[in-house]
Amino acid sequence: MAEPLLIVSGVTKRFGGIAASDGVDLAIHAGECHAVIGPNGAGKTTLIAEISGELRPDAGRIVFDGADITRQPAPRRARSGLARSFQVTCLIPSFTALENASLAIQARQGHSFRFWREVHTDPSLREPARAALARVGLDGRAHVPAGALAHGEQRALEIALALALEPRLLLLDEPMAGMGPVDAARMIALLEGLKGTVAMLLVEHDMDAVFRLADRISVLVYGKVIASGRPEEVRADAEVRRAYLGEAA
Repeated sequence: MAEPLLIVSGVTKRFGGIAASDGVDLAIHAGECHAVIGPNGAGKTTLIAEISGELRPDAGRIVFDGADITRQPAPRRARSGLARSFQVTCLIPSFTALENASLAIQARQGHSFRFWREVHTDPSLREPARAALARVGLDGRAHVPAGALAHGEQRALEIALALALEPRLLLLDEPMAGMGPVDAARMIALLEGLKGTVAMLLVEHDMDAVFRLADRISVLVYGKVIASGRPEEVRADAEVRRAYLGEAA
Protein backbone atom coordinates (compact mmCIF):
# COMPACT_ATOMS: atom_id res chain seq x y z
CA MET A 1 0.00 0.00 0.00
CA ALA A 2 1.18 3.53 -0.77
CA GLU A 3 2.42 5.76 2.00
CA PRO A 4 -0.37 7.69 3.77
CA LEU A 5 -1.07 11.19 2.53
CA LEU A 6 -1.23 12.44 6.14
CA ILE A 7 0.63 11.01 9.14
CA VAL A 8 0.01 12.36 12.64
CA SER A 9 2.50 10.93 15.15
CA GLY A 10 2.34 11.42 18.91
CA VAL A 11 0.68 14.83 18.66
CA THR A 12 0.08 16.36 22.08
CA LYS A 13 -1.46 19.67 23.09
CA ARG A 14 -2.09 20.78 26.66
CA PHE A 15 -4.12 23.69 27.99
CA GLY A 16 -3.01 23.96 31.60
CA GLY A 17 -3.48 20.53 33.11
CA ILE A 18 -5.84 19.33 30.37
CA ALA A 19 -4.50 17.29 27.46
CA ALA A 20 -6.69 18.21 24.49
CA SER A 21 -4.52 15.95 22.31
CA ASP A 22 -2.69 13.18 24.13
CA GLY A 23 -0.19 11.37 21.92
CA VAL A 24 -2.53 11.17 18.92
CA ASP A 25 -1.49 8.84 16.07
CA LEU A 26 -3.47 8.99 12.83
CA ALA A 27 -2.92 8.13 9.16
CA ILE A 28 -5.06 9.09 6.16
CA HIS A 29 -4.54 7.72 2.65
CA ALA A 30 -5.19 9.54 -0.63
CA GLY A 31 -8.88 9.48 -1.54
CA GLU A 32 -9.93 8.05 1.83
CA CYS A 33 -12.71 9.35 4.07
CA HIS A 34 -11.45 8.98 7.63
CA ALA A 35 -13.86 9.98 10.39
CA VAL A 36 -12.85 11.08 13.88
CA ILE A 37 -15.63 10.64 16.42
CA GLY A 38 -15.90 11.12 20.16
CA PRO A 39 -17.89 12.86 22.87
CA ASN A 40 -17.93 16.64 23.35
CA GLY A 41 -14.59 17.80 24.71
CA ALA A 42 -12.71 14.81 23.29
CA GLY A 43 -10.29 17.07 21.38
CA LYS A 44 -11.61 16.63 17.83
CA THR A 45 -11.61 20.32 16.85
CA THR A 46 -8.22 20.77 18.51
CA LEU A 47 -6.85 17.97 16.33
CA ILE A 48 -8.20 19.59 13.15
CA ALA A 49 -6.70 22.94 14.21
CA GLU A 50 -3.32 21.27 14.74
CA ILE A 51 -3.43 19.60 11.33
CA SER A 52 -4.54 22.79 9.55
CA GLY A 53 -1.85 24.87 11.27
CA GLU A 54 -4.10 27.12 13.33
CA LEU A 55 -2.76 25.57 16.53
CA ARG A 56 0.78 24.34 17.11
CA PRO A 57 1.12 21.08 19.08
CA ASP A 58 3.39 20.94 22.11
CA ALA A 59 4.88 17.65 20.93
CA GLY A 60 4.63 15.21 18.05
CA ARG A 61 4.94 15.39 14.30
CA ILE A 62 2.60 16.02 11.34
CA VAL A 63 3.68 14.87 7.87
CA PHE A 64 1.67 15.73 4.75
CA ASP A 65 2.55 14.26 1.37
CA GLY A 66 5.99 13.27 2.66
CA ALA A 67 6.87 16.71 4.08
CA ASP A 68 7.07 17.60 7.77
CA ILE A 69 4.56 20.43 8.21
CA THR A 70 4.52 20.48 12.04
CA ARG A 71 5.82 24.04 12.18
CA GLN A 72 4.44 25.35 8.91
CA PRO A 73 1.93 28.23 9.14
CA ALA A 74 -1.66 27.63 8.04
CA PRO A 75 -1.43 29.58 4.72
CA ARG A 76 1.52 27.50 3.58
CA ARG A 77 -0.33 24.29 4.47
CA ALA A 78 -3.32 25.50 2.47
CA ARG A 79 -1.11 26.12 -0.56
CA SER A 80 0.31 22.60 -0.23
CA GLY A 81 -3.17 21.07 -0.44
CA LEU A 82 -4.90 21.24 2.97
CA ALA A 83 -8.30 22.93 3.25
CA ARG A 84 -10.77 23.00 6.11
CA SER A 85 -14.37 23.88 6.91
CA PHE A 86 -15.54 25.12 10.30
CA GLN A 87 -18.31 24.28 12.78
CA VAL A 88 -19.69 27.81 12.25
CA THR A 89 -20.06 28.92 8.64
CA CYS A 90 -17.50 31.56 7.63
CA LEU A 91 -18.80 33.49 4.63
CA ILE A 92 -19.17 37.13 3.55
CA PRO A 93 -22.98 37.48 3.81
CA SER A 94 -23.33 40.46 1.47
CA PHE A 95 -21.31 38.80 -1.30
CA THR A 96 -22.98 36.38 -3.69
CA ALA A 97 -22.11 32.69 -3.67
CA LEU A 98 -20.07 33.28 -6.83
CA GLU A 99 -18.19 36.21 -5.30
CA ASN A 100 -17.39 34.21 -2.17
CA ALA A 101 -16.05 31.35 -4.31
CA SER A 102 -14.12 33.80 -6.52
CA LEU A 103 -12.38 35.21 -3.46
CA ALA A 104 -11.30 31.69 -2.52
CA ILE A 105 -9.83 31.26 -6.02
CA GLN A 106 -8.14 34.64 -5.66
CA ALA A 107 -6.57 33.55 -2.36
CA ARG A 108 -5.34 30.31 -3.96
CA GLN A 109 -3.71 32.29 -6.77
CA GLY A 110 -2.01 34.56 -4.25
CA HIS A 111 -3.70 37.78 -5.30
CA SER A 112 -4.14 40.61 -2.82
CA PHE A 113 -7.61 41.09 -1.38
CA ARG A 114 -7.17 44.81 -2.08
CA PHE A 115 -8.25 43.97 -5.61
CA TRP A 116 -11.41 42.13 -4.61
CA ARG A 117 -13.40 44.03 -7.25
CA GLU A 118 -11.75 41.82 -9.89
CA VAL A 119 -14.01 38.96 -8.81
CA HIS A 120 -16.83 40.66 -10.72
CA THR A 121 -15.04 40.60 -14.07
CA ASP A 122 -11.95 38.36 -14.07
CA PRO A 123 -12.73 35.08 -15.90
CA SER A 124 -9.69 33.41 -14.34
CA LEU A 125 -11.53 33.78 -11.02
CA ARG A 126 -15.17 33.42 -12.03
CA GLU A 127 -14.87 30.30 -14.20
CA PRO A 128 -13.17 28.06 -11.60
CA ALA A 129 -15.49 29.58 -8.98
CA ARG A 130 -18.50 28.48 -11.04
CA ALA A 131 -16.97 25.02 -11.35
CA ALA A 132 -16.59 24.81 -7.56
CA LEU A 133 -20.23 25.83 -7.08
CA ALA A 134 -21.33 23.22 -9.60
CA ARG A 135 -19.51 20.48 -7.64
CA VAL A 136 -21.72 21.18 -4.62
CA GLY A 137 -24.94 21.75 -6.55
CA LEU A 138 -25.05 25.53 -6.16
CA ASP A 139 -24.51 26.57 -9.77
CA GLY A 140 -28.12 27.73 -9.92
CA ARG A 141 -27.64 29.92 -6.83
CA ALA A 142 -24.45 31.68 -7.95
CA HIS A 143 -25.91 35.20 -7.81
CA VAL A 144 -27.71 34.88 -4.47
CA PRO A 145 -26.04 36.69 -1.53
CA ALA A 146 -24.53 34.18 0.88
CA GLY A 147 -26.58 35.67 3.71
CA ALA A 148 -29.81 34.88 1.82
CA LEU A 149 -28.96 31.22 1.25
CA ALA A 150 -30.60 28.56 3.38
CA HIS A 151 -28.46 27.08 6.15
CA GLY A 152 -27.78 23.88 4.22
CA GLU A 153 -26.81 25.89 1.15
CA GLN A 154 -24.41 27.99 3.22
CA ARG A 155 -22.73 24.82 4.49
CA ALA A 156 -22.47 23.53 0.92
CA LEU A 157 -20.99 26.89 -0.15
CA GLU A 158 -18.33 26.55 2.52
CA ILE A 159 -17.40 23.16 1.03
CA ALA A 160 -17.23 24.85 -2.39
CA LEU A 161 -14.82 27.45 -0.99
CA ALA A 162 -12.61 24.66 0.37
CA LEU A 163 -12.75 22.82 -2.98
CA ALA A 164 -11.80 26.04 -4.78
CA LEU A 165 -8.39 25.72 -3.13
CA GLU A 166 -7.88 22.45 -5.06
CA PRO A 167 -7.03 20.50 -1.89
CA ARG A 168 -5.71 16.97 -1.60
CA LEU A 169 -7.15 16.72 1.91
CA LEU A 170 -10.38 18.28 3.19
CA LEU A 171 -10.69 18.83 6.94
CA LEU A 172 -14.41 18.85 7.68
CA ASP A 173 -15.43 20.00 11.17
CA GLU A 174 -19.08 18.99 11.68
CA PRO A 175 -20.34 19.87 8.19
CA MET A 176 -23.88 18.81 9.18
CA ALA A 177 -24.06 20.98 12.32
CA GLY A 178 -27.48 22.58 12.73
CA MET A 179 -29.03 20.77 9.77
CA GLY A 180 -32.42 19.12 9.61
CA PRO A 181 -32.89 15.67 8.04
CA VAL A 182 -33.39 16.95 4.48
CA ASP A 183 -30.29 19.18 4.45
CA ALA A 184 -28.25 16.49 6.20
CA ALA A 185 -29.21 13.96 3.53
CA ARG A 186 -28.11 16.43 0.83
CA MET A 187 -24.77 16.99 2.56
CA ILE A 188 -24.18 13.25 2.88
CA ALA A 189 -24.90 12.85 -0.84
CA LEU A 190 -22.53 15.74 -1.62
CA LEU A 191 -19.71 14.17 0.41
CA GLU A 192 -20.39 10.74 -1.08
CA GLY A 193 -19.92 12.32 -4.50
CA LEU A 194 -16.51 13.66 -3.44
CA LYS A 195 -15.25 10.31 -2.13
CA GLY A 196 -12.26 9.05 -4.06
CA THR A 197 -11.54 12.46 -5.61
CA VAL A 198 -10.14 14.06 -2.45
CA ALA A 199 -9.14 12.68 0.95
CA MET A 200 -11.39 13.77 3.82
CA LEU A 201 -10.92 13.94 7.58
CA LEU A 202 -14.50 14.10 8.86
CA VAL A 203 -15.44 15.18 12.38
CA GLU A 204 -19.16 14.61 12.81
CA HIS A 205 -21.67 13.76 15.56
CA ASP A 206 -24.22 12.26 13.16
CA MET A 207 -23.38 8.56 13.47
CA ASP A 208 -25.60 7.57 10.54
CA ALA A 209 -23.54 9.90 8.34
CA VAL A 210 -20.23 8.69 9.78
CA PHE A 211 -20.94 5.01 9.25
CA ARG A 212 -22.27 5.69 5.76
CA LEU A 213 -19.34 7.86 4.61
CA ALA A 214 -16.23 6.66 6.43
CA ASP A 215 -13.75 4.15 5.06
CA ARG A 216 -12.09 4.13 8.48
CA ILE A 217 -12.97 5.61 11.85
CA SER A 218 -10.83 6.72 14.78
CA VAL A 219 -12.43 7.23 18.20
CA LEU A 220 -11.08 10.05 20.34
CA VAL A 221 -11.81 10.16 24.08
CA TYR A 222 -10.13 12.64 26.45
CA GLY A 223 -7.57 13.44 23.76
CA LYS A 224 -6.56 9.81 23.16
CA VAL A 225 -7.34 7.56 20.22
CA ILE A 226 -8.88 4.48 21.86
CA ALA A 227 -9.70 2.63 18.62
CA SER A 228 -9.15 2.95 14.89
CA GLY A 229 -10.28 0.72 12.03
CA ARG A 230 -13.00 -0.06 9.53
CA PRO A 231 -16.52 1.00 10.56
CA GLU A 232 -17.63 -2.54 11.39
CA GLU A 233 -14.54 -3.05 13.58
CA VAL A 234 -15.13 0.19 15.48
CA ARG A 235 -18.82 -0.53 15.91
CA ALA A 236 -18.00 -3.92 17.45
CA ASP A 237 -15.21 -2.69 19.73
CA ALA A 238 -16.24 -3.21 23.36
CA GLU A 239 -14.19 -0.27 24.67
CA VAL A 240 -15.72 2.07 22.10
CA ARG A 241 -19.23 0.94 23.00
CA ARG A 242 -18.55 1.59 26.68
CA ALA A 243 -16.81 4.93 26.17
CA TYR A 244 -18.88 6.50 23.44
CA LEU A 245 -21.33 4.63 21.26
CA GLY A 246 -23.14 2.93 24.18
CA GLU A 247 -26.52 1.47 23.39
CA ALA A 248 -26.71 3.46 20.15
CA ALA A 249 -24.12 1.05 18.70
